[in-house]
Amino acid sequence: MSDRAAADETRIDRWLCAVRLVKTRPIATQLCEAGHVRVNGSGAKASSKVRPGDRVDALIAGRERIVEVVRPIESRVGAAVAVTCYVDHSPPPVVIEVRPGILAVRGEGRPNKRLRRELERLRRPTDR
Repeated sequence: MSDRAAADETRIDRWLCAVRLVKTRPIATQLCEAGHVRVNGSGAKASSKVRPGDRVDALIAGRERIVEVVRPIESRVGAAVAVTCYVDHSPPPVVIEVRPGILAVRGEGRPNKRLRRELERLRRPTDR
């Protein structure tokens, strides 16, 4: 295999980590082994190769991600460079309205102090 051919494709687990869709390469490998990653509609092993123009469907942290490979890279890069390596076609994150006026975005973790106080104020009985 020539160096040019090697530069045009990379392993899917390395690419997912390099473009910062997953935090570490072992996590990307586990996602592939569990069947949560598909390349061009077919199931992907961790060693599957991706090329420019390939479509990657992945279920990452409970969120469906659909990305198109623009540039296959192997080493992890900064966030500003990483977003230039793919085109994101993912649906927007699910927003759940907890109470009227308070929105919780799924996957954003614990509420901050201000939001916790607002939730407590709404849960408190209003008989005073």
